[in-house]
Amino acid sequence: MQNNISENIKNLFKKTFKEEIKEMYQLPPSGSSRLYFRVKNDIRSVIAAYNSDKKENAAFLYLSDIFIKNGINVPEIYAEDLNNDVYLQEDLGDETLFNRLLKVRKSNEFPEELINLYKNVVEKLAELQIKVSKKVDYSICYPRKAFDKQSIMWDLNYFKYNFLKFTDILFDEQLLEDDFNSFSEYLLKADCNFFLYRDFQSRNIMLHNDRIYFIDYQGGRKGALHYDLASQLYDAKANIPENIREEIKTHYLNRLQQAYKIDVSDFDKHYYAYVLVRIMQAMGAYGYRGFFERKKHFLDSIPFAIKNLNSVLDKEEIPIEIPELRRVLKSVTNSKKLKNISGKKLTIKVSSFSYKKGIPEDNSGNGGGFVFDCRFINNPGRIEEYKELCGKDQEVIDFLENTDEVHHFFKSISQIISAAVKNYQSRGFKNLSVNFGCTGGQHRSVFFAEKTADYLRNNYDINVELEHTEGF
Repeated sequence: MQNNISENIKNLFKKTFKEEIKEMYQLPPSGSSRLYFRVKNDIRSVIAAYNSDKKENAAFLYLSDIFIKNGINVPEIYAEDLNNDVYLQEDLGDETLFNRLLKVRKSNEFPEELINLYKNVVEKLAELQIKVSKKVDYSICYPRKAFDKQSIMWDLNYFKYNFLKFTDILFDEQLLEDDFNSFSEYLLKADCNFFLYRDFQSRNIMLHNDRIYFIDYQGGRKGALHYDLASQLYDAKANIPENIREEIKTHYLNRLQQAYKIDVSDFDKHYYAYVLVRIMQAMGAYGYRGFFERKKHFLDSIPFAIKNLNSVLDKEEIPIEIPELRRVLKSVTNSKKLKNISGKKLTIKVSSFSYKKGIPEDNSGNGGGFVFDCRFINNPGRIEEYKELCGKDQEVIDFLENTDEVHHFFKSISQIISAAVKNYQSRGFKNLSVNFGCTGGQHRSVFFAEKTADYLRNNYDINVELEHTEGF
């Protein structure tokens, strides 16, 4: 099957650009069944998508067209072959909002740089909601045209069957179902005549050429404004402090009021109910992927989701009688087992070193790991203008990136490391070391260590530790 997909992508690329493909590799899978490939030659790089769900493809391509026509930053669609379930879209690189957060955030603090970035993101969300809400033909949306009672009940039952059923928390099925009905009816009392992105979380926001782009909106439909803001601000692993959430929410509402006369008090009346349903939907996903599919890294999000859940319940901002649901959710927040659950992510230590001083020791207890010798690469340290610089300086980066041997070397080592990461994750291993050596540990080894650390952070849900043993 994979060969057929590859051939269909190659044919579509050649038909579209009148060029041959030189390189194609599959990107790490996400939470869906869609497959993505980076397809390249010397002229261009594009992202190819394969999705056997034809209705979802139709919805995504339709929404892409609407967004682009209304000035919303989304990937350009270059070509489509829907008979073979493939299409080509713009390559926006690898940096998501979540990746940026991991790079910038060094502790529990939420720096001003991130606050401003998130404010910019919710401004773009408000712009999207204002511009396209009345221009979308919601009958094309999939799997539902609206976030209606049926959609809400799907999410609530997703939480019940894929999360609660895997815990030791007892509940009365009928009482919980009654509360689900009451809760969904309350949610639908909000104004539900806007475009709802559906999965507006930090991994679906791309940062490319200093601009914010949106991806993975194929589940978009008609709904309330609140849901997407809740999705962004209560994204589990982003772990945004509560006071910062309120600051960003206020900024979003101020931006929205500039173009749409929104009643802020009415918005607030339903906001935390939408936060709650989003948290429950996410917990259902973590349960399904983590407990059922045994993808252990999804379990890492559960303690963060419980923290968010506790924050919402403490506010007591949902003025309806849902006693069994409240009792069950409180039991979730009090569960020591769930608070401490973890997939115990793989940690990769990436190091640069000088061969004059020897290969760094692996103190993780795992032993071994990879050692890559960079000394065959042309040495920038022999060029006078680069002698005092290191592999983190842009001049050295540009020098190295401008050679084919660097690209061939990195392609090879990234494939080797990726194979190991996937294998180690599937087997529950916890540590791996990757070392890059050159003569002085200053230029080439630092460059490849930095590049590899970025690659791993952008493509895998793992812990990455980066060390330059020569202090650069």
